[in-house]
Amino acid sequence: MKAPWDLLKLRTEYYEHVIKGMLEAIGVPLEKLKFVRGTNYQLSREYTLDVYKLSSLTSLRNAQKAGAEVVKQVESPPCSGLLYPLLQALDEEYLHVDAQFGGVDQRKIFTYAETNLPKIGYTKRLHFMNPMVPGLTGNKMSSSEPSSKIDLLDTAEDVVKKVGGAFCEVGNVDHNGVLSFARMVLFPLLGDKEFIIERPEKWGGNKIYKTYEELKAAFAAEEIHPGDLKKAVAGLLNGLLEPIRKKFDNPEMQKLADSAYPEEAKARIAAQKAQAAAKAAKGKKKGPPVKPTEIGLLDIRVGQVVSVEVHPDPTGSHLYVEKVDIGEGAPRTIVSGLVKYISKEDFTGRKVLLAANLKAGKFKGVVSAGMVLAASNADGTQVELLDPPTEAKIGERVVFEGFPVLEPAATCNAKNLKKILPGLNTDENCICRFKEVQFATSAGPCRVATLANANIK
Repeated sequence: MKAPWDLLKLRTEYYEHVIKGMLEAIGVPLEKLKFVRGTNYQLSREYTLDVYKLSSLTSLRNAQKAGAEVVKQVESPPCSGLLYPLLQALDEEYLHVDAQFGGVDQRKIFTYAETNLPKIGYTKRLHFMNPMVPGLTGNKMSSSEPSSKIDLLDTAEDVVKKVGGAFCEVGNVDHNGVLSFARMVLFPLLGDKEFIIERPEKWGGNKIYKTYEELKAAFAAEEIHPGDLKKAVAGLLNGLLEPIRKKFDNPEMQKLADSAYPEEAKARIAAQKAQAAAKAAKGKKKGPPVKPTEIGLLDIRVGQVVSVEVHPDPTGSHLYVEKVDIGEGAPRTIVSGLVKYISKEDFTGRKVLLAANLKAGKFKGVVSAGMVLAASNADGTQVELLDPPTEAKIGERVVFEGFPVLEPAATCNAKNLKKILPGLNTDENCICRFKEVQFATSAGPCRVATLANANIK
């Protein structure tokens, strides 16, 4: 159901090469490895008769129960889904295996096989199971959600992007796909080697962990920043995947991959053409850059922090709840994830820049009516607040030369904010900009202390 018959042969060839590459990458000898296609025995008279035998012994309820975690459950299931556990059980006999290995989602099929194969005269096999690795996005890993998983042929850039965008909340060790990859994939393969998190000396230098338990305890204690953990995990994963990429880095293997997955190949080629066209068009532009208009949708105000407290919810200890005066009579309540980067004493009383016309959002029970803007380096290990000039007036709006200014009551929705954020940055002199246009106040431009060529968010 997942692939047309004419692609099955190509895909099994593709799987064989990928699996061999994966095993070679972790030092597994291949001399005794054997690949068997199901059609080599599943079309035989004997196999077919055994399917009938199991069908006569299996109730509808037991077939549905056996496949509950593997086969899609619907009100009126097709017969193929009901037969699936029976066929997998028979595969053990016809492959002549001593044991079967799978994820814990296979356990009900394994139980079915142990119960029913002896009823038709076959030996009960051993079954080994491993836990399911959670997806990077915080949900179940799924082929339908590419960002939730790492593919064996992902590029190094893809791996960095996927791991960098993974759900990895500060101090959260229970629902953390990045930590799960470290536990279930990396540490078992490291052997006697150490897990190293590389950081600049000003942030404490490198940290070395010999066991997953040490890493987990350090992350729970918030001794490791999520950005540093992601960088280390992405680096080790890329080290594991590089030999597999090299195996496919030739015309023959690339042709096989494209033939086995033609739709993906079309999408990849189309994306490459689009990138090339965009690059060529950019190279043809002459004169000063065109000034986009979207920044006019965001109402950025000069504010002053009146008070700062750590979030009252124990699970929000990485968040500040601050009161910020932007000249409205009463200060606004703002929630910011800045506990690791600035002390309450340094935060209280200082002038800041506030995105004031965002839709209010609730953070662990506290409603935040805006966002304090800050700059960060690429891996998020260093964050600095944006500083308006000392003489800037509380409540005045930051303007951008050449851009239209909306009425203060207008709301910048999530779609528009998504367009704006990638353009916010600092230049080589730490001046705050939208693309190449400075943040301007009545007293001059805004800046940060030390972060040059950084992103603002």
